[in-house]
Amino acid sequence: LGVGEALVSVLDARGSPTPVEPTRIYPPHSRLGPLTDAERAEQLARSPLAGRYDQLLDRESAHELLAQRTQRDAAAAIDPEPGPPAGRGRQRETLLEATAKSALRAVGSQLGRQLVRGVLGSLLGGRRR
Repeated sequence: LGVGEALVSVLDARGSPTPVEPTRIYPPHSRLGPLTDAERAEQLARSPLAGRYDQLLDRESAHELLAQRTQRDAAAAIDPEPGPPAGRGRQRETLLEATAKSALRAVGSQLGRQLVRGVLGSLLGGRRR
């Protein structure tokens, strides 16, 4: 093979590879470096998206929206707006209260289970298998 030549195989209509053939490679027409202003304007004018993204938009970012919300919440905490009375909501229980409630439930369910077994066992004659 010479300079600018390559061995190429392509797929036919059925998807099978064709025999390898020597092919001349056409060098790309490009350059290293930026476009001139005139070339850039020509490329933008020929683009299918021409006119769609020409107008610059400066929307509020998520950071700006969160900063506004934080300022609004801080201002509301300093000067609260009139709302429902504070005593109407349900208060959260402390860790000690939650632990005590859980222990009392466990003891109560165990005691209740033993009482039911004892009463039913005496009424039904205490059958054993």
